[in-house]
Amino acid sequence: LFYVQHQFEDTYWENGDEWSHFDAAMKGSSYYALPKVLQWFSGNIGFHHIHHLDSRIPNYNLERCYRSDPMFRDVTSLTLWASLKTMSYRLWDEGSKKLISFSQFREKLRQMSASGQPSPA
Repeated sequence: LFYVQHQFEDTYWENGDEWSHFDAAMKGSSYYALPKVLQWFSGNIGFHHIHHLDSRIPNYNLERCYRSDPMFRDVTSLTLWASLKTMSYRLWDEGSKKLISFSQFREKLRQMSASGQPSPA
């Protein structure tokens, strides 16, 4: 559950001075649109981006925050079904600033080899 809320293709990863708390919360965490019963059982953790923005917001107020400001709806949204696709993302591609799968990495290596480019260290 918590894994997929951070492991999506266009997630946010930055280091050092480039890192932003706001961007990490709003771009590095997703809204996980769960069926109501799972939303209830998980304590509204699908509103993960709001939780990361301010962990002092009680779980029973997360949905109200989400509905209160359009900014909170302008984030990556994942459904239960779509979240299954994210399970293959394992590697951070610094060049594209995206998470990729091992198969995507192997394809990238194959293309680099075919074009004569050195493979990454």
